[in-house]
Amino acid sequence: MDIKSLTGELSVSPQIVGADMQAIAEAGFRSVICNRPDGEGSDQPVFSEIELAAREQGLQVRYLPAESGKVTDQQGAAFGALMAELPKPVLAFCRTGMRSTTMWALSQAGRIPLPEIIERASRAGFDLKGVVRRIVNGGKTPIEVADATHEVVIIGGGAAGIAVASSLLARSPNLDIAIIDPADIHYYQPGWTMVGAGVFDAATTARTMASVLPRGVHWIKSAVAAFEPERDAVVLDGCRVVKYKQLVVCPGLKLDWHGIDGLSETLGRNGVTSNYRYDLAPYTWQLVQQLHRGKAIFTQPPMPIKCAGAPQKAMYMSADHWRRTGVLGAIDIQFCNAGAVLFGVSEYVPALMEYVATYGIGLNFGQTLVSVDGPSRKACFSQANADGTKQLVTREFDMIHVAPPQKAPDFVRVGPLADAAGWVDIDPATLRHKTFANIFALGDAGNTSNAKTAAAARKQAPVVAHNLLATRGEAKGEATYDGYGSCPLTVERGKIVLAEFTYGGKLAPSFPKWLIDGTRPSTLAWYLKERVLPPLYWQAMLKGREWLAQPEMTT
Repeated sequence: MDIKSLTGELSVSPQIVGADMQAIAEAGFRSVICNRPDGEGSDQPVFSEIELAAREQGLQVRYLPAESGKVTDQQGAAFGALMAELPKPVLAFCRTGMRSTTMWALSQAGRIPLPEIIERASRAGFDLKGVVRRIVNGGKTPIEVADATHEVVIIGGGAAGIAVASSLLARSPNLDIAIIDPADIHYYQPGWTMVGAGVFDAATTARTMASVLPRGVHWIKSAVAAFEPERDAVVLDGCRVVKYKQLVVCPGLKLDWHGIDGLSETLGRNGVTSNYRYDLAPYTWQLVQQLHRGKAIFTQPPMPIKCAGAPQKAMYMSADHWRRTGVLGAIDIQFCNAGAVLFGVSEYVPALMEYVATYGIGLNFGQTLVSVDGPSRKACFSQANADGTKQLVTREFDMIHVAPPQKAPDFVRVGPLADAAGWVDIDPATLRHKTFANIFALGDAGNTSNAKTAAAARKQAPVVAHNLLATRGEAKGEATYDGYGSCPLTVERGKIVLAEFTYGGKLAPSFPKWLIDGTRPSTLAWYLKERVLPPLYWQAMLKGREWLAQPEMTT
């Protein structure tokens, strides 16, 4: 924990987890305030987990969430009211501590001299210049005053953001690039399915953000609050402003844990898990090893989602472990899919159906998880019937693996770059924004119809890099993206159905059929997933080495 004192009664910190509560109580704190909304990060525990752990240690706990960069005067006042109410000392936290510090500063305006507010925040490592401007400008952000200006600004330091920065630098080594991302850790998320199956250790999927950033790229460690595309500006947490000549938007998507009633309160306990979160993937493996008989449910929400095959991967790998340990016959496995088919590209379905039959999996299409009662071990689904009606179906479980509903990040969804569904509105071939010619997007936040996978981002990055440089007069021709996506479906330990396809579900194998037939389970494809793809990710994709990823060009 990185706890910083603002006053004798208040300290702030970055994200904490339930396991920290004992140390927090032992440090003398009597209350905790959470200022971070649930679902901002894939490694973030939900508030209900924090609340339960805090109460177990005798701590008072309150939830006052604020979107990054959008702390209001009302929230500042509410923070002040909580400080007056709660036992002292208080620990407040958000993603970095910035929102908590901002709320405190707003609550103290007029009570403490402004220089003292700034000085106390500065000693704790927080720059409140943006808050000063807000106060003196009546709560309005002066867009014309920029804290920084860069030629190219990239929103998001995930797979897409790092890859496109490296691809740009490979073509234009002296280009002035800034990446905006508040996270300290960069994750190899495709590895989490393997963590949940006991193949990878979770720690191998995480590296510090500083270690993966391309050399020469400026890192703005902050979150985006809003876009001002007419002014070529991005507003950050704390109301700071960054201007650009070209903008690349790739912040990933948001996991909506609260989209399922009761889920956030029981995640990580009562047999409820998800490989979509870094800290829960090991719990998946723990549950799989401990289950010797009973009911196991695997869910898939409505599309689009990150890696549409991930819910099935967790199911097949769990079933394979139960088969190998001789308990498969005692376990009732049910796959509850909100969609109408097992997999969206029909050529891969026969091989998957063979495994469904081998493992004795019950398929339930048109079933969307709507609530989870962890203590009672019951899950409720909305069943879509053929006549258009719906009914609720309750299922008991000993273990349930949940893929949460997913949507674009809030600042994207409600901003000027989004389409009607909330995704960044881009041309599916050039990945250029349909309205703003100097803005591009790639990765999970775009509204292209490709599968939302790291493999898609690997193919998109060179396209964006080339087309962005073309807008600057530094490249000729136009690069196009064909919708390529890949989903290595881990059907058993040692075998994978390697699904590769482009827009419209057209098969797009990377290897000759005699080497890897993607429509059949393959040992070589497993070797590719386990041994080749992780170093390819860290050492090629994130380094701008475009092996099998060169873009198609038009003149």
